Amino acid sequence: MKNTFGSSLSVTLFGESHGEMIGAVIDGIAPGIRIDHERIRTALGQRRPYGKISTARVEEDKLRIVSGEYGGYTTGAPLTILIPNEDTRSSDYDKFKVTPRPSHADLTAGYKYHGFEDHRGGGHFSGRVTAALVAAGALVAAALEERGIYIGTHIAALGGVSDRPFLSPREDIALLAQRAFPVIDDEAAEAMKKYIEECAESGDSTGGVLESCVVGIPEGVGEPWFDTVEGVLAHALFSVPAIKGVEFGAGFGFARMRGSEANDPYAVKDGKIVTVTNNSGGICGGITNGMPLIYRCAVKPTPTIFRAQRTVDLTTMTETELTCHGRHDPAIIHRARAVVDAVSALAIADLLALRYGTDWLSGKQ
Repeated sequence: MKNTFGSSLSVTLFGESHGEMIGAVIDGIAPGIRIDHERIRTALGQRRPYGKISTARVEEDKLRIVSGEYGGYTTGAPLTILIPNEDTRSSDYDKFKVTPRPSHADLTAGYKYHGFEDHRGGGHFSGRVTAALVAAGALVAAALEERGIYIGTHIAALGGVSDRPFLSPREDIALLAQRAFPVIDDEAAEAMKKYIEECAESGDSTGGVLESCVVGIPEGVGEPWFDTVEGVLAHALFSVPAIKGVEFGAGFGFARMRGSEANDPYAVKDGKIVTVTNNSGGICGGITNGMPLIYRCAVKPTPTIFRAQRTVDLTTMTETELTCHGRHDPAIIHRARAVVDAVSALAIADLLALRYGTDWLSGKQ
């Protein structure tokens, strides 16, 4: 299994949904970075389910760092994060071993691992594993903030309701950091939550669009071909369960534009070159231009729903019907924002380490 992302700064995930614990190892992280445990707990809280719009499985996420930390700072050695699994009900998943859930990883996991995979709770494919990813990303995000780089994500669209875009990126990111439900406009937030509850009541689920913004990233980061900023970020973002589409700046909207509409004119502000518009999303030729990075992710509906669905019985190779029970999310998009923030931080930190060296993140360079 390939469970490592990153070149200079890398993260490796391990564990299964109903195993003893999940975790992550961060390698290549600079020594001397202060580990902000409160910042990590806040990020884990943003990922944690709550209320009618989430699963009833709620874990405390009692995080432990068992290597790579001394005296509250990184040592430069591999940093290992452990999070125990406690609230599990494995029997809820027994039938998915032979009757795979449509659009879930049950069937493809069997194809790849020949039936030896841990199917309980989705095993290594479960969104539960993202808790370790969020913890690792939050640790790195705090270090990025010390260097003036901030990342934020909101629900741009869900159930026919749209949030307003990033208008004052730094202020909007600060606002979103304080919100459990990541929407900038209060009325849009209430309408979205109501729609999710309606989906839950009907035994269904919903997806949506997340929009992210990164401010403070220096110009000149990224490579022109295979390690473009878009390529590295997309690689990380597509690793997040349920993300099925990524676009940068105007994205697919470019296909409906003329060059005169799409191009971002240059100007000078406070002695610095800026763009008047930001259709390119802060990236030209695969390299940052100093403007905020803007990108969006399409999040599919949770595949485990409480409606009857067609599937197959793998023991008899006959078609059958499956109805799911147990504890499942009617939407994961509000929880996924913490995961998107986390992988964004890890990808950006890796790009910066490639550009400036690994010590740059600690400010020692």
